[in-house]
Amino acid sequence: MTDKKGLDPKAYTILADGEEYKPYVAASESPAEFTIKSIGLGILFGIIFGAANAYLGLRAGLTISTSIPVAVMTVAVFRALQKTGIHGTILEANIAQTTGSASSSLASGIIFTLPALFMWNMAPGLLQMTVLAMSGGLLGVLFMIPLRRYLIEREHGKLPYPEGMACAEVLVANEVGGNRAKNIFVGIGMGALFKFLTSWLHLIPGHATLTIPFIKKAQVGFDLSAALFGVGYILGRRVALIMVGGGLLSALIIIPGIAYWGDAREIPLFPETLHLIRDMPTGQIWSRYVRYIGAGAVAAAGIITLIRSLPVMLHSFKASASQLTRVAGDGAPAQLPRTRQDLPLKTVGIGVLLIVAFLGFAPWAFGNVGGVGIRLVAASCVAVFAFFFVTVAARIVGLVGVTSNPTSGMTIAALLGTATVFLLMGWTDGTGKAATLIVGCVVAIAVSIAGDTSQDLKSGFLIGATPKRQQRAELIGVLTSAVFVCAAVILLGKAFGFGSAELPAPQATLMRLVIDGVLDQNLPWGLVGIGIGITLVCEIFKVPSLPFAVGVYLPVSTMTPIFLGGMLRHYLEKRAANQEDMEGRRERGVLLGSGFVGGEGLLGVGIAGVAFALNRKPDGIGTEWLGPQWLAETVGFAAFLLLVYWFVSRVRRSD
Repeated sequence: MTDKKGLDPKAYTILADGEEYKPYVAASESPAEFTIKSIGLGILFGIIFGAANAYLGLRAGLTISTSIPVAVMTVAVFRALQKTGIHGTILEANIAQTTGSASSSLASGIIFTLPALFMWNMAPGLLQMTVLAMSGGLLGVLFMIPLRRYLIEREHGKLPYPEGMACAEVLVANEVGGNRAKNIFVGIGMGALFKFLTSWLHLIPGHATLTIPFIKKAQVGFDLSAALFGVGYILGRRVALIMVGGGLLSALIIIPGIAYWGDAREIPLFPETLHLIRDMPTGQIWSRYVRYIGAGAVAAAGIITLIRSLPVMLHSFKASASQLTRVAGDGAPAQLPRTRQDLPLKTVGIGVLLIVAFLGFAPWAFGNVGGVGIRLVAASCVAVFAFFFVTVAARIVGLVGVTSNPTSGMTIAALLGTATVFLLMGWTDGTGKAATLIVGCVVAIAVSIAGDTSQDLKSGFLIGATPKRQQRAELIGVLTSAVFVCAAVILLGKAFGFGSAELPAPQATLMRLVIDGVLDQNLPWGLVGIGIGITLVCEIFKVPSLPFAVGVYLPVSTMTPIFLGGMLRHYLEKRAANQEDMEGRRERGVLLGSGFVGGEGLLGVGIAGVAFALNRKPDGIGTEWLGPQWLAETVGFAAFLLLVYWFVSRVRRSD
């Protein structure tokens, strides 16, 4: 039993046969849980972080898990409400974070795929995007319901679900006391303020560039972004080092190599058809050539990650399928304790059938993609790929966490499988491409939501939540946040343009390249082959290929602030006085970093809204007052270092 000072130690161990874990809140207790204030706060915070994650993903190809920030913010609001006589329980805080965290998974699936439709000039409307987001989210949650008892209860100890465990620890710690929530609110304010200075007032530049002497067209950029710095602190040193290594390979070796090789070339190199390599600036060489090399590297790394996971995937699918059969055959036992009650299996079956039928027969779900035949084939691909990859993802994230979930690899596999089917049927025109991408979108959202749901259910299992109430909260989170996340994506696209320097939309660009390559058969395979070779070399030398390939694919300016954040986390934790101080620095930094992401993302969406309303971006003051460009960038970098100094000072400070 727990003494209400922390989680039961058995939360970290494998239970013996017949032994049951005793959660923080016993099954015999019935505190408030699924309430209006818990759902309302979850919806509010979900909208905030969903929009912020959409901006972050479109800018850097990365998103962060928001369960812990939402949980901490909810506890802070509950404490503020206590002065008015309104109290909140730990189970209500858990319902709020379950509701709110769904939006981040929706954002991941949407920004991975749908911007490609805008790049093809087949822009979907808000209604269509919202329907697709809801469909993928609902499928992911519904497919997870019958798996909970097997993956969360029976595999307890074997599948740690690290984010779910961490969120449960934070909820219990905040129940006991502490001043953690202030860090995330302060981080939101500082992230928004710095973005306001760089992108609204344009008082200081948002980017700094260092030209490397004696190396042709070699440049190292640095995005002056609080959000990217915060992401680096959240990811840590190892991932940050690997990613910046890939970025430096592109900036200091691949781009100069292409420049030296093309110096004497008198005709354009495909896919460029107009300009000679020697006349291209560094950015154009990256756009026309390095991007394809990076795409080949990321695609190969994603597929290799998927292949490496095949034994686990097949075992997981077999075990999960047998569990589904057992649940369907046995039915729900009567009089289950509160902490073991799931939504009925009948709800799952009816819900899945309705969603798939809707996608197949509704003429506007897949957009203008032909008749019922192509829509039914596409809907069937959604059902097959979503069911398989959801069952796989739910187990993989239990072992390695949400951040290591190979969502991009699974999405690429779904795209390749669907594109191959369409190629065999002759559906290779624009409507075939759109249908293929939409299949990938729904599958990506379902896979992402499944990982998020499994972590939330693990948190609930540890603290003693009611599973069916969490499942309802997850469904509500999907339905309420979908329209806001999709609206944020549309606003951002209209304001900045997908594929622009501000919003490169790297994952969606990659998915577009994959579909074009299969259906049009016109990729520059030489460049793609170089990228595949880079990934294979990484595998030979035991370097994690996927984060390195992402570094090659993205501009190095995106990687450098991530690298700085990761290295600072390592430094601060190493210099901690003791274990307690180290854990405090880690938590304060992660919450501040999450606040940076939320603040910058929200202001980015706000700028997009202003640009949409005025039909132009805010003019601001401009950086001309700083003099020449090199001096302006120096001042901007100095301002960024002041922000970092403030961050370090606050992380070192005890709550």
